[in-house]
This record gives sequence, structure tokens and C-alpha cells, in this order.
Amino acid sequence: MSQETTAPAGAVVAPPPKSRRGFFLKLLVLVIVLAIIGWVIWYFVDGRWYEDTDDAYVNGNVVQITPQIAGTVTSIGADDGDLVHQGDVLVKLDPSDAEVNLESARANLANTVRRVRGLYNNVTSAQADVAVRQTAVDRARQDYNRRRDLAKSGAISAEELSHAADTLTSAESSLASARQSYSSNKVLVDDTVVSSHPDVRAAAAKLRSAYLDFVRSTLVAPVDGYVAKRSVQVGQRVQPGAALMAVVPLHEVWIDANFKETQLTKMRIGQPVDVTADVYGGDTVYKAKIRSLGVGSGSAFSILPAQNATGNWIKIVQRVPVRVVFTEPKQLEDKPLRLGLSTKVTVSLHDQSGALLAKQSPTKPEFSTPIYDKQLADADKDIARVIHENASAGEGAEQQQAPR
Repeated sequence: MSQETTAPAGAVVAPPPKSRRGFFLKLLVLVIVLAIIGWVIWYFVDGRWYEDTDDAYVNGNVVQITPQIAGTVTSIGADDGDLVHQGDVLVKLDPSDAEVNLESARANLANTVRRVRGLYNNVTSAQADVAVRQTAVDRARQDYNRRRDLAKSGAISAEELSHAADTLTSAESSLASARQSYSSNKVLVDDTVVSSHPDVRAAAAKLRSAYLDFVRSTLVAPVDGYVAKRSVQVGQRVQPGAALMAVVPLHEVWIDANFKETQLTKMRIGQPVDVTADVYGGDTVYKAKIRSLGVGSGSAFSILPAQNATGNWIKIVQRVPVRVVFTEPKQLEDKPLRLGLSTKVTVSLHDQSGALLAKQSPTKPEFSTPIYDKQLADADKDIARVIHENASAGEGAEQQQAPR
């Protein structure tokens, strides 16, 4: 016989335990709803004022080291990755040909100075000859006048008077010739000194050119930076314009960030930017700002730009390059960035008072070097020395003004 279990009369039956699964589902829904509400609040309060892209890369100046004269490489002063400072010797070329040309230019200048000194002496000599001829004319005229008076009284013959007239005519012709010679010599040196004579200046220009070729046989670093892309080898015969190596100033790099065209609506020049680099991770944040907004999309300046007027056109969201510059150089000193590294750029759009395009042209060079400014300083000293040595120091011919 089966026995049935029955609850005693009047006993309270306990309800079945509630399912914990339903509780967690409700909690999950509540968390999701709160998260959505929080995201919406964050977006309208703060999130919509930022634009970011990871299509951004480090860029910078790549200063090419190229020879200005042909020559054979005899020495290389730095290799890839080496730090160089402005003025450091990077490459030396064989200076033999340049030295020969320089000595030839010096000799040519010295010879020109001596020849020009001769022109001044010719003027002085011609002036003295004019004075002698003038004296001869005066004497011949006095003789003629005296004989003419004597001929009237019959004291001398007409033939003697004729000889006196011929002598006067000959003296006047010689004077005219001497004056012409003086004028011809004077015009060659008129209103000049030896150092400013056209022939001397032309010879000095040739010396400057030869001196520049000699100086350019040594290639120096135009800026501070790190050597990259060294391709030159000792013994190589190089030609003007050939790329030997490059110097990259890593303290002056920037970011080229490519934003979608739909992200540029509220973007302005000068807005603050946070930059993170993949090489250091998200913990290192570089402070920067927008320097300029591109004037065209990347495809517009490509080798084969899109022809949107053709019938097979497909609309694609374009990207526009935005130049971002760093505002705290010390960050780059502590954690330097290299060209081509990937970065993420986040732009704060809160301040929209800046311009969309630049409103004024640059007031100073964007990037320059003074390393070539003084190349001719020593050349001018050399020219002054050659002129001084070959001019007549005793008479100060290098400062002597042409006779008038």
C-alpha cells in the first residue's frame, strides 16, 4: 500500500524560493539604462566637444645634405643616428682642384691690380705730356707773334715767318693729340680707385667664386639634429645635388592628422590638442595645438586626383590633413618622437574663436640656418689682402683718386 504524505491540518506552506536569475536580469537592464543615460549626459555636456583620429603620423623637416661642387669623398664625419650640431663637419671632398683654382684667381687679381695701377700711371704721364705740349705751344706762339711783327718792318724774311707758323701749327697739333691721349687714359679710371675699378672688381668676383668652391669642399650640418639616410661612401665621386645624407631636427617635429571632412565642422586654428603615441602608450600625453587646417583633401593633391565629374563617380568621405604642433618642447626632450610614428590625436572643440584659415602671411622664415651667411667673410679679407699687397703702399694707390 502506498502512503501519502499529508500536511497536518492548520500548517502554513512555505512559498517556493524566488529565482536569482530574474534579479540579475533586472540589475543588468538597470545598469544598461543608467549607462545609456550617463553616456547621453556625457555626450551633450562634454563628449560632443571632441574629435579624434588615429590616422595621424609624426612628420618633420628632413634637411638634405647635398654637395654644391663635384668632388671625391675623402672623409665622412657622422653616420646614421649620430647627433650633430650646426656647423659640424659631415663630409669632406678632395680640395685639390678647388685649391688650384683659388690660387689662380688670387694670381689673376694680383695681376689685375698691377695693370690697373699702370692705368693710373698712364693718366699721370699723359697729364704731364699735356703740360709739356702746352708750354711748347705757348713758346711757338710767342715766337710767331714776335716774327710777325719783325716781318712787317722787313727785319726777317717771309720764309722765316712761315717756318714759325709751321712750328706753331705742329705744336698745337701735338697738344691736341696729347689732350686726346689724356682723355682716353682718364676715362679708363675716372671716378674710381684701384679697389673699385671694374677690372679689379671682376677679378675679385672670380676670386670669391673660387673661394666659395674651396669652402664648399667641406659639407657641414646646417642645423642641429640626427643623421639619417646616409648613402655616401669614402672614395665616391659625387656631383652637385646628389643626396649624401639627411639631418633630422627631432626637436621640431609635428603631427599630420587626417580627419574626416565631417569632423572639421567645429575645428579651428589654435584649438588645444592631446596627442598620444603608440610607442609610449596612452599614459604619455603630449600637449599641442592646431597650426593649420589643410586647404584640400589628400586625394586632391595625389598623383592621380579623382575626376568627380565623370559618370562612374562614387561618393567617398574624404580626409583633410590638419597640422598639429607641440606646445611643450620639454616633452619631446624627455620622450622624443621619430618621423613616421603612429599617434592618436584628440582635439578639444570648446573654443571656436579661432579662424578656419590663416588671416595673415608669415612675418619671419619658418625654418632657416645662418651657416652659409659668413662664407664670403674670409673671401673679402683675402681680396683686401691681395689688393693691399699689390697696390703701391707708399703712394696709397689703392685709395688714390684718378686725376681730373
